[in-house]
Amino acid sequence: MFIKKCFLIGTSALVPIAPIERPLDAQTSPESERIEKLERAVEQLQKRNAELEAEVKSIKKMSSFAPELSGEGKTKTKIYYDGKTYVEKNVLAEEKPPIYVVPGGPELKLTLGGFIQANFEGGDVSAFEGRFGLTALKDRIRLRRARINLTGEFAEQFDFKIEGDFENSDGISSNRTAFSATDIFINWHQFPEAQIKVGQWKAPFGLEQTASDSTKLFTIERSLPTGAITPERQIGVQLWGKPFTHLWPEKTDLLTYYAGVFNGNGRNTTINDNNNFMTVGRLELLPYKGKIFGQDASLKLGGDILNSRDDKGTNISQTLNLLVNRDGSLSPFVLPGADERTAWSVDAWLTLGPFDLIGEYFEEDVDGRTVAGVAPGFADFEPSGWYIEGIYFLVPKKLQAVVKWEALNPGQVGNDGIHSITSGLNYYIRGDSIKLMANYIHTWSDYRATHPQFGDDQFDEVLLRLQLMF
Repeated sequence: MFIKKCFLIGTSALVPIAPIERPLDAQTSPESERIEKLERAVEQLQKRNAELEAEVKSIKKMSSFAPELSGEGKTKTKIYYDGKTYVEKNVLAEEKPPIYVVPGGPELKLTLGGFIQANFEGGDVSAFEGRFGLTALKDRIRLRRARINLTGEFAEQFDFKIEGDFENSDGISSNRTAFSATDIFINWHQFPEAQIKVGQWKAPFGLEQTASDSTKLFTIERSLPTGAITPERQIGVQLWGKPFTHLWPEKTDLLTYYAGVFNGNGRNTTINDNNNFMTVGRLELLPYKGKIFGQDASLKLGGDILNSRDDKGTNISQTLNLLVNRDGSLSPFVLPGADERTAWSVDAWLTLGPFDLIGEYFEEDVDGRTVAGVAPGFADFEPSGWYIEGIYFLVPKKLQAVVKWEALNPGQVGNDGIHSITSGLNYYIRGDSIKLMANYIHTWSDYRATHPQFGDDQFDEVLLRLQLMF
């Protein structure tokens, strides 16, 4: 740069001088005029040289503050104390290699996610689930769910999901937790009308049961009839799809069907309880989606059917057995003998602007089977239940109010119904990604009301939840 500047100075000096080197016979001006022109030219040359010198000094000054770069890497400034003063010095910075993750297979898309739900539960904890009397729980702070999942897609029209939950019993003690699988499945979606799904996930029975834990539930916990009668997660294979995807593209969601065959004895099990399978089917109909009074509106209808032949020792429900404690509370129903059960349900979901109205009804018939001359060991019974809830945004997309009324009739003794009313608020700090929920639940037991010797028949609970999705 400095050499280039000197070259410019030299050439600039020659240019003004050139006009004064001409033959004597061409001179037509007096001597004084020639001297005046020469002085002006010298003055311009001096001015230009001064400007160039100032520019060179500026460049040198800037370069004196530049870090001393090395071919070995980047530098950073460190401050040293030499006993008298502090000195800044540029030293070679240690470079760390970047951390990155790449898929091991040919996936087109990989997504890592999950969510955490932390609860405060006070009062008559889980009384709405039949946990009172001998099965009553104490006030607690609880990690309700702590899940991590990985989803992916392939060019060959396959997608998959692997999800696990850190909040599960470890099989040693019900008071301890360990990591356990929730959803693990592969889905072939080349034909939207007929997709095939294999693995473990929620059997397609019940609107509330199959709704997402983090985005589609408006109360902190699901209703008691949902938990008592629906089959939850199972291992199996399923055919499902939207038949109008290509035939009637603008009505793709008009009809969705699900038909699955499952082991029928719960999740994370390596064996089936017998050579029979649970069959489950669900239909969803969206007869209307549009505008009413200028607001988004829709009506969704659903229906389910289930049949299963279970052997002795199979747990058919976590909250259905009224006969174990004999005080009106509920326990898991582990079959004392073989059975055949058939269940069905219907549901409806109406949306009108900021308002939603959801309802569902369940019914099940549990009949004992005699196997190899061994009686079932229990009487046939027919549990049933329902819930209805209304949801309204008090502040659009921020503050939401909810009221739910629900009931379960275990159907094992006379007058054994359990009813609850839930009122709550949901505050969406950042949509469902960061959400606060608060519920107050009042529960009463018909059985305990008619048997006062067992104690209280009215129960109250407060539930609070913080949810974070990532």
